[in-house]
Amino acid sequence: MMRAAARHGIAAPVFVGTCTLGGRLYDFGHYPGMVLDGVTSGQAEQVTGDVYRISPALIPVLDEIEAVYPGEAGLFVREMQDVTCGGAAYACIVYPVGESAVSQLPRIVGGDWVAYRRARDTSAA
Repeated sequence: MMRAAARHGIAAPVFVGTCTLGGRLYDFGHYPGMVLDGVTSGQAEQVTGDVYRISPALIPVLDEIEAVYPGEAGLFVREMQDVTCGGAAYACIVYPVGESAVSQLPRIVGGDWVAYRRARDTSAA
């Protein structure tokens, strides 16, 4: 995201903090995919992610990276989700995948892509 902003002459995203969102994370190889969980009672699995404040000009760039185009079905969709980070509420853009996209993929238990990838890549070496 930082490199994409710089390449397009858009202000750099500003890190807000790390939060969690109800959902399940899956390993697509070089990137993760999240299936959102509709459970609102706090019983949902949690996915860990970073929250950034971004320029509105970056949204179409992120859509392009995730191959999200109006009127076209793709792997990812853009959705707005409310999250709490550091005691403050934020409306965040997320790019989840559908349930059918992950049926044959490994699940990332614990919902933390960075920790999972570090462990996966270390054990593969």
